Amino acid sequence: MGRPSRPKLDRELIARAAVELVDEKGMGALTMRALATRLDVQGPSLYNHVASKEELLDAITVVITREIDRAPLEDPDWRVGITAFARGYRAAYLRHPEALPVIARRPVSTEQALAAYDATARTLVRIGLGPAEAAEFSAALDYLVVGSVIETYVEGFVRPVEDYRAEYPSLADSLAASDPKTLDERGFETGLRLLLDGLAARLAR
Repeated sequence: MGRPSRPKLDRELIARAAVELVDEKGMGALTMRALATRLDVQGPSLYNHVASKEELLDAITVVITREIDRAPLEDPDWRVGITAFARGYRAAYLRHPEALPVIARRPVSTEQALAAYDATARTLVRIGLGPAEAAEFSAALDYLVVGSVIETYVEGFVRPVEDYRAEYPSLADSLAASDPKTLDERGFETGLRLLLDGLAARLAR
C-alpha cells in the first residue's frame, strides 16, 4: 500500500492548524517551524500560502471571527439580537483565549472582522442611534466582551477568601457570597444588561 496522501496544503488548512496549535500550547509556541512540523510539511512550503507571520495572524483572525454569528443582529427585537450577538462573540473567543490578546491588539483589517463591526453599526443606527453614538456603543460592547475573556475577575484573587478578611473585609464578604464557578459569567451578563439598559434609556429620550 502506498503512503496515505496528505490533505492539499492551502491557506485555510494552515490557519486552522495554527489555531489548534495556539489553543493547545499558547501563542508563544506559534512559529513557522512548529506549524510545518504539525502539518508534516517542509517550512518553505508554508510561505507559498502565507508570506509572513503577520499574514498568518490575519488568517487566524479570519478563522476565529468566522465563528461569530452576526445573524442575531437582524432580530427585530434589538435587545434580543444584541444580547445573542454579544454572547456568541464572547463564546468564540472563550474557545480561543490564547489567541485573543494578540488579535485584540492588531488593526481591524480582515473582511470578516470589518463585516462584524459594520453589522453592529448598521443595527445601532437602525434602532435609532446616530453614527457617533453607534461607535461609542460598539466600542463599549467590545470592551465588555474582550475584557471579560482576557482578564477574568475570579482568577485575580488567588488567596483563600478568609485571607483577605482582616484588611479587606468588604472584598472578603463579596467573594464569600459569590459562587466562583459562575461569577465571571454572571459578571459579564450583569455588564451586558446594564449596557443595554443604558442603550434603552438613550433610545427613549
